[in-house]
Amino acid sequence: MSVEPEPRTEPSTGLRPTPRLGLLPMIIFGSRWLQLPLYLGLIVAQCVYIVLFIKELWHVSWHMLELTEQQIMMSVLALIDVVMISNLLVMVIVGGYETFVSRLDLQGHPDEPEWLGHVNASVLKIKLAMAIIGISSIALLRTFIEAGNLGSNRAGYTETGVMWQVLIHLTFVISAIGIAFVDRLGESATRKHED
Repeated sequence: MSVEPEPRTEPSTGLRPTPRLGLLPMIIFGSRWLQLPLYLGLIVAQCVYIVLFIKELWHVSWHMLELTEQQIMMSVLALIDVVMISNLLVMVIVGGYETFVSRLDLQGHPDEPEWLGHVNASVLKIKLAMAIIGISSIALLRTFIEAGNLGSNRAGYTETGVMWQVLIHLTFVISAIGIAFVDRLGESATRKHED
């Protein structure tokens, strides 16, 4: 039985040298970089949402004198929806890359997001769940605004469709509460184990 000596710190830098990995651990650890194209694809998706936002804003601005108050409200809610989805994309891109691929080393940068300093997989899950609930809430609000047209030819939704949207939204809320509860249990167990 051999005991590996503890790595020495470099006297000039005070940093530990990077440990050498075997071939299999190096391949497994390096596989995290396979996610990079996924995050780059999400950046392209965010560009698509920018175009969608500009298109909707142009439509509202160009036709503002012709639109009713309800139509303007629906367009503004569509803009808010696009912004919230874009925020979700930023959280997934930045938080996911930082958590699962590589550090961004933004400490001290004036534009560093406040939440990034304490992001981990658990925090990211809760933030994503809350963002999804926000997006679902906007969609549900748009549905409720149009609910006055139910039963008429102008209705964009059926009563069954509204019911399913409410049930799906409630599922998101219950799931987020469950995620937060399980996270809280994990934190409590960790604290008890440390004491």
